[in-house]
Amino acid sequence: MLQQNGKVDGVWVTPAGSLDVLSRLEVAALRRSSQGGLYGLVRGCALAVLNCGSELDDAKQIMEQFEDFELEVVQEERGIRLHLRNAPAAAFVDGEMIQGIREHLFAVLRDVAYVQNEIIGSPGFDLGDPAGITDVIFQIARNAHLLRRGEAPDMVVCWGGHAISDSEYSYTKEVGYQLGLRGLNICTGCGPGAMKGPMKGAAVGHAKQRVSGGRYLGITEPGIIVAEPPNPIVNELVIMPDIEKRLEAFIRLGHALVVFPGGVGTLEEILFALGVLLHPDNRGMGMPLPLILTGPACCEAYFREVDGFIESALGSEARACYRVIIDDSVAVAHAVKESLQQVEVWRRQRRDAFYYNWSLALDPALQQPFSPTHEAMAALDLSTSQPSHKRVADLRRAFSGIVAGNVKEQGIRAVEAQGPFVLRGDPALMAPLDRLLRMFVEQGRMKLAAESYQPCYRILDRQPGAEAWSSD
Repeated sequence: MLQQNGKVDGVWVTPAGSLDVLSRLEVAALRRSSQGGLYGLVRGCALAVLNCGSELDDAKQIMEQFEDFELEVVQEERGIRLHLRNAPAAAFVDGEMIQGIREHLFAVLRDVAYVQNEIIGSPGFDLGDPAGITDVIFQIARNAHLLRRGEAPDMVVCWGGHAISDSEYSYTKEVGYQLGLRGLNICTGCGPGAMKGPMKGAAVGHAKQRVSGGRYLGITEPGIIVAEPPNPIVNELVIMPDIEKRLEAFIRLGHALVVFPGGVGTLEEILFALGVLLHPDNRGMGMPLPLILTGPACCEAYFREVDGFIESALGSEARACYRVIIDDSVAVAHAVKESLQQVEVWRRQRRDAFYYNWSLALDPALQQPFSPTHEAMAALDLSTSQPSHKRVADLRRAFSGIVAGNVKEQGIRAVEAQGPFVLRGDPALMAPLDRLLRMFVEQGRMKLAAESYQPCYRILDRQPGAEAWSSD
């Protein structure tokens, strides 16, 4: 193995995890995926997991830094091996790939190949049907061995930003620790910051309570994984095909939601959850889905702004869907633990599975993939005339587009070529949106390189000749 300029060349890697035993047909399918039209997708995801610990969150910059990285799937009688060229040296210790990174690398191959070979184009799956989408997410999760029967609800989904302060990160660890002491498992978006902190804290709590087999589930998707590579605590990784299926997977697999401070990606997650909770069918069923917003004392003003935006954009019924707990990790853990008892009772009564929330109703607008082109962003219906559970879907798409323009390679290149995305809507929505985005910029929540951040969006109201409000 040769090492030069932070890269290693000529590395052979054998499978780890659920790719240990494969048929010849499955191996052939993996080779097709890595050699054909999916090569760019497989390569990008593989580079992401090998680049764990990177200080960059700009997917375009990362891909350019390792533009000579190559991956080849080689067939053998016992299965497959990977041949890597110019891989990040940080993924290796004494010439051997770090075990956790090796597991993540083969999780990438497992999920990308499964979606391509078993789902895309299969007559058994209808990706245009809401129920079909939910079933696809279930099948991907089952193929990744994430579904466990007989276990009471204990999976706490933790959302929050990757660009957070030291005090905020410490608080996420403290909350995770309190959850771990109560035997609860953690699911996050698998990246750094508020996605890593709860897992790290829970691992200590589990160790103190001698909890064996603690679960640290990371759910990601190809568009974001390069900017937010899986952190080292993740011991179960799954790659969903797109952001919408990733968000639905959080809701279907998790039992409670805890949200820490973050930027536009965190607001996208909050809006998705609110879209679910505001759905008339879910409200009519009285389905418990605990949603708690929390942070240290220094974040009180942050949550006031978020809370004000939600009330302005979606009304008081949206505010009733969550609790805000400031600077009290024990209170958060108590609230989660009590809520999970309600979740268990409700699911038993409805005979719904503990490991997958089938009863949950999602509006199709939340499920359908959104491609944040300039035309699609400009066409979003950011008006107050829609019902709240419909309005939230386009608001979620607006934040998703800003995430793409900030850290996703395709979005960054689109903004470089055509200028910032333009968002137009009713002043009643645009003013609080503008104020919230200003706060994110001022607090450095858009990207890790906050001092050099250039907004990828412009905000206009619907008045003729309206000027951009805040983005430059």
